[in-house]
Amino acid sequence: MRYLRLALGKGIWHRPDMTLTAFLAAWLLHLIAAASPGPTILMSARIGVTEGMRTGVFYSLGCGVGALVWAAAALFGLAVLFQIAPTVLWGFKLAGGLFLLWIALQMWRKAPDPLPEAATGRGPRSPWSAFRLGIATQLANPKPAIFFGAVFVGTVPPSASPLAVGLLLLAIFINETACTTAVARIFSFDQSRRAYGRVKLTVDRVFGGLLGLLGAKIALT
Repeated sequence: MRYLRLALGKGIWHRPDMTLTAFLAAWLLHLIAAASPGPTILMSARIGVTEGMRTGVFYSLGCGVGALVWAAAALFGLAVLFQIAPTVLWGFKLAGGLFLLWIALQMWRKAPDPLPEAATGRGPRSPWSAFRLGIATQLANPKPAIFFGAVFVGTVPPSASPLAVGLLLLAIFINETACTTAVARIFSFDQSRRAYGRVKLTVDRVFGGLLGLLGAKIALT
């Protein structure tokens, strides 16, 4: 906290090229983007309702780390590379879209299966597995790199201090983790899970269809 107070008091915010207003603008823009419907939000809802809050938290932490990867990549010029070499972006989008389509297909095929606890006696996936899924789902969509690049152009000057950049990356991680955790929590309530158990086939196929559409959109646009 001492370093944070020092930064707020006389460090990064008093630089003419890095203001508190710019930081808050970047934070708010990303918060809106993180809360918008997309693959990570859709998967957090399904994990919450099928595997519970604990698994949802580890998944959300993975989403936060994935967001950090794209944000750091944008800071190091990946968004510019995408603009200069559209084929690179196309490759990322195709790979990510196919990954999401594969997950969607698994959802659709397994929709008639009973809940995992009832079928096998085993609980939800391991924390590490949920964490890896969060990272993979986030990285399956390269468009955040373009988003971060556009936001950082107006808010993060080249002369910004490492502390300023670190605080912004921390804010991005918190935004992403908090949004997906909140969705997982809403869908993990007992009422939500009981309702899901009654209409599992329909819900899984709706989730799978939506995720497939998102995957196709990422791959083709």
